[in-house]
Amino acid sequence: MFNPDSLRILWSFARPHRRALGGGLLLALAASAMGLATPMVTKQVLDALGDGASLRGPVLILLGLLLVGAVLYCAEWILIGTVGERVVLAARESMVRRFLRAAVPAIAKRPTGELVTRTVSDTLLLREAASSSVTGLINSVVMLVGTLVLMAVLDPVLLGTTVAAVLIVIVLFAVLMPAIAKAQERAQEHVGRVGAVLEGTLRAIRTVKASGAEDRQGELIAKDARAAARHGIRAVRLEATAWTVAWTGVQLAVILILAVGAWRVGEGRLEVSSLIAFLLYAFGLMEPVTELSQNLTALQSGIAAAERIKSVEQLPIEDDEPRTAVPDRRTSGPVIQVRGVTAAYGPDQEPAVRGLDLELPRQGHVAVVGPSGAGKTTLFSLLLRFLEPQEGELLLDGVPYERHGYAAVRSRLAYVEQDTPVVPGTLRDNLVHSRPDAGEDEMHQVLADVKLAQKVAALPEGLDTELSAAAVSGGERQRIALARALLRRPDVLLLDEATAQLDALTEAAVHECVRRRAREGTVVTIAHRLSTVVDADTIVVMESGRIRARGTHEELLARDLLYRELVAALRMADEVPTTA
Repeated sequence: MFNPDSLRILWSFARPHRRALGGGLLLALAASAMGLATPMVTKQVLDALGDGASLRGPVLILLGLLLVGAVLYCAEWILIGTVGERVVLAARESMVRRFLRAAVPAIAKRPTGELVTRTVSDTLLLREAASSSVTGLINSVVMLVGTLVLMAVLDPVLLGTTVAAVLIVIVLFAVLMPAIAKAQERAQEHVGRVGAVLEGTLRAIRTVKASGAEDRQGELIAKDARAAARHGIRAVRLEATAWTVAWTGVQLAVILILAVGAWRVGEGRLEVSSLIAFLLYAFGLMEPVTELSQNLTALQSGIAAAERIKSVEQLPIEDDEPRTAVPDRRTSGPVIQVRGVTAAYGPDQEPAVRGLDLELPRQGHVAVVGPSGAGKTTLFSLLLRFLEPQEGELLLDGVPYERHGYAAVRSRLAYVEQDTPVVPGTLRDNLVHSRPDAGEDEMHQVLADVKLAQKVAALPEGLDTELSAAAVSGGERQRIALARALLRRPDVLLLDEATAQLDALTEAAVHECVRRRAREGTVVTIAHRLSTVVDADTIVVMESGRIRARGTHEELLARDLLYRELVAALRMADEVPTTA
């Protein structure tokens, strides 16, 4: 019924808590023992009643069994529940760390909503399977066997009737369990897809509404939701069938026990007290059978969830250990060198860039331009080590990237993304995201540099105002991201269309920030607007993954056709006088 490899995966999550699970199992078995003893003591009460003996002893024993059983059950519930929450916590922490340490291309290939569903939903299924289901399964088997053994002590003939019913139930569950587990697994897969598509839709809600696509997008999400419901309903129907037959079988067994038992009492072969005790065991037989089936179902779902969670560990991660000692920082020569670099986003994909050769000076402004798909963003991904080269190498201070850790490389750079997402939290959280030790005065200074000081002053809680994508305009997000980058004081500032959503006055202020930064360090910009690159010390023109030309604005207008076409297409040639 269970694949050994799948069980090993599940056990890997439970293993750190094996002592607590063992303690919970012992408590569960002890509580079950109290329950198993109760019908036998009830028989003693009835025998004492028939013999005219004192009922005090048996009744006190029954009360003792009740109280001790209740305490044991409560303790077992708390212990196993605590283990379950710790399993969930460990799995979620491990997954989140893996996501954040994973290589960017590996994460980018998977829908964000699916990863969120793995972290939130699958871990809940894992909780039951790795904690209560394991102990519950063992306990229910022991209770079932214990009940049948005590029934045999009371009357072997009636036991035969009971065993027949139990065997029918076991065979039924053995047949139906794989189908139930499969249906639940398929339902969970579609739930993951719902999360993935819904997350992407909510991110693009303005585009969806502007396109009048609410119904179409809703139908796309509902399609997977209906599939999840369909498989869930199939699982419910199979479970209902199994439970109905099981309940009917046990009730039929009780009726047969009552009929056969009454006949044996009439024949003088069985005491009335033994028949009543046997019936109590028969009525209680449904409990271990129910537990057994519930735990098997939860175990099946948990194993599937554990396999999906474990698959996250297959994501390649960034090894942040530098291979060898790195020399002290240089103060002369290029800060970064790109030598003959070819790179692709997957082993089976065509290279996004080929044979790149580029040097970034320690001061100055380098602008990168080119048509869509030219490789500009890929160049930034290489500089930031989001992508590793297939051929060639990158050097920081004359030392190959491989000898630096990922954190060491990125600590020298700051990056402003094209989409400029807001980090969850307050404005202060966003500013200090890459430099936690920044002072209050420094934060206010960079906000003034990007023309956000008045905006912040007007906020109800200033820097401690909670931000959200809905409360911050696109231009304000760009300026917050730029302020965050400037606050870091990087050696190299990477700007990907950092002024695309700014008005003319704000853009002029940002350009002044860039010029000041270029006098202290290196600024590299990706831009499609002449106002962003005209003052650059060097402009690099890319086409089809290669560097086509480089030079100043005037030099490129004079000698490069593609650059002239880019300027003309964007109506930038008339904005600034040229010498072409």
